[in-house]
Amino acid sequence: MLGKEVKNSMRKVILFMIVTLDGFIGGPNGELDWMVKDDEMDKVLITDLLSTVDTILVGRATYQVFENYWPVVATNPSSSKDMIDLAHWIENTPKIVFSKTLEKVEWKNSRLIKENIADEIAKLKQQPGKDMVIFGGVGIVSTFIKLGLVDEYRLRVHPVALGSGKPLFKDIKDRMKLKLLKCEKFNSGVVALHYQPEKK
Repeated sequence: MLGKEVKNSMRKVILFMIVTLDGFIGGPNGELDWMVKDDEMDKVLITDLLSTVDTILVGRATYQVFENYWPVVATNPSSSKDMIDLAHWIENTPKIVFSKTLEKVEWKNSRLIKENIADEIAKLKQQPGKDMVIFGGVGIVSTFIKLGLVDEYRLRVHPVALGSGKPLFKDIKDRMKLKLLKCEKFNSGVVALHYQPEKK
């Protein structure tokens, strides 16, 4: 019984991703101009993150975008209160950056990991705390999916089909069965879908 309690209390890795109806996370050149703006969705997203997550996982490209983007949002008077809250949360939350090419990371509360991703995630899952979230590009997301490190998918499906672009599930060779945990729709037409991979 004790072993079961320990297992249930283990931290999860949550993949958060904004995706098109046909499964792309970016256009052919990484374009994001198809995203629907929705203040209601932003509020729910921020509430979800702040209540369940205390560690951010990113790859090199996302880290560099975030490092330049979120400090500006935090100090921009035209930013909404919800986005300012999110910007401060991202700045103040521990960030683990997975990259073989970066030599160092200097943004507040950031730590660099260059190899042994699966081992590092296993160690992090054993540590006390809330869950961890991946905000990522195709590279880091594909790596985590292939290594079976994702415990929950939180997808925001936008009402648009691109026809081509950067796919969420890239180079997946084996069938993945997912269990639906939660479904929520927003007035903008965006649908939030939370899935849990079914263990083999």
